[in-house]
Amino acid sequence: MTAESTAALQIERLSYRYPNGFLALDDVSISLAGGEKIAVVGPSGAGKSTLLLHLNGLLPENLARSDTNSHQPEIHVAGVPVCRERLPDVRRLVGFLFQDPDDQLFCPTVGEDVAFGPLNLRLQRDEVERRVSESLAAVDLSGFENRSTLQLSLGERKRVCLAGVLACRPELLALDEPSSNLDPRARRKLLLVLRSFAGTQIIATHDLNLVVEHCDRVLVLDEGRIRADGPPDSVLADAALMERHGLEVPLRLQLGRMEGGKNACAGGVSPPQS
Repeated sequence: MTAESTAALQIERLSYRYPNGFLALDDVSISLAGGEKIAVVGPSGAGKSTLLLHLNGLLPENLARSDTNSHQPEIHVAGVPVCRERLPDVRRLVGFLFQDPDDQLFCPTVGEDVAFGPLNLRLQRDEVERRVSESLAAVDLSGFENRSTLQLSLGERKRVCLAGVLACRPELLALDEPSSNLDPRARRKLLLVLRSFAGTQIIATHDLNLVVEHCDRVLVLDEGRIRADGPPDSVLADAALMERHGLEVPLRLQLGRMEGGKNACAGGVSPPQS
């Protein structure tokens, strides 16, 4: 069995140049195991959103054709190649959450919006209604079915978008800045939803504390290339690495170091002498 067929996500040598000539991705290769929660971090313009857009075939000019030998597909989701002929299958597997919920919400009511994906999967009406109810409950928005999407807070709109994604039962979530601009309560609710999802997750984010709290692994992406790959506690604690790529050691890790130093001193270990 090939690596592509066993990995939840396999990306090989992916490059992408925008029509204006900007090279957003440069020879990127990634492999994710089933159920893995991985973050992609880096400065603005590093290529994070561009990478995620490829997972759902949302940059069609870079899609391979499955019937050509000269250019094999560079991305596989659960063994399915992201190519023109397989896009319907890929989009059933990958749930994509845009950074701006207004790019994703377009129906008059919450219930209609969450039902849109399942209806397009041609599910029976009773199954659609069940999925709408379950998905809204999962994001703590039960009873919002008849609420206008125009009367929701930003956090509520993001959770409605996530409910719509969950209602399609994807195997992989691709989330673009899911916690951006959320107040602490909305962020906590979002984190609870993400923790309850058993599938694979890839999250592009500037919220490095969320990475420490939630993810198994982090990639540092800068100028379209992967600069580091490893556990968040070690990668994000590397102050020199963070500085080189326009990032900072997250507060949670800074506080952890301070607590560790205090505990060491309390245990009779003297601090280094100047």
